[in-house]
Amino acid sequence: MRGVIERLADPEALNLHRYAPPEVGSQRSAVLVLFGPGGGSGDDPDNDGPDVLLIERAATLRKHAGQIAFPGGAADDGEDDPAVTALREAGEEVGLDPSSAEVVAYFPEVWIPGSNYAVTPVIAWWRHPHPVGVVDVAEVARVARLPLAELVDPDNRLRVRHPSGFVGPAFEVRGMLVWGFTALVLSTLLDLAKWSVPWNEDRIKQLPEVRL
Repeated sequence: MRGVIERLADPEALNLHRYAPPEVGSQRSAVLVLFGPGGGSGDDPDNDGPDVLLIERAATLRKHAGQIAFPGGAADDGEDDPAVTALREAGEEVGLDPSSAEVVAYFPEVWIPGSNYAVTPVIAWWRHPHPVGVVDVAEVARVARLPLAELVDPDNRLRVRHPSGFVGPAFEVRGMLVWGFTALVLSTLLDLAKWSVPWNEDRIKQLPEVRL
């Protein structure tokens, strides 16, 4: 698994440049795309095989409330390295020990128009998994380590249509709908790693208003 993650370290391969932020005016941010060995390690003994760490954002947040996301957030003043931002935010949100994760790649900034964030996905390998959970209920409602096998499962894959007309990848796993930026990054990574298997791309659901 770790070898696959390291092979994804070519930023050109992710092909996210079409979502590049404007030259000025956006808020610099970073998220931690943290892959772990799974297999009963850490806080979820039922995980079988490699997994990825996700959170459900609190329903009371002003932006992206209730959405499934990677740990992360806006850069503090003086934070020039996206990894510093991503690891700090993961510590604040789920109690991650920064020394337990090894950063292996930075992907190009992706602009999220709804919040005007310019987000850098920081790819990391969880070399020393440990229990994590909700630290601040004002920011996080739930923490989940999702097995990659469940994300790859064709029965859990679909596309969603935003009221704007945009149609993008999504996952329905363990009662969670993963869509938007998070699903885009996960779907692209699965394709690059050649883990994806054929799935019904004609399965499209209208995104509920409550998800916006």
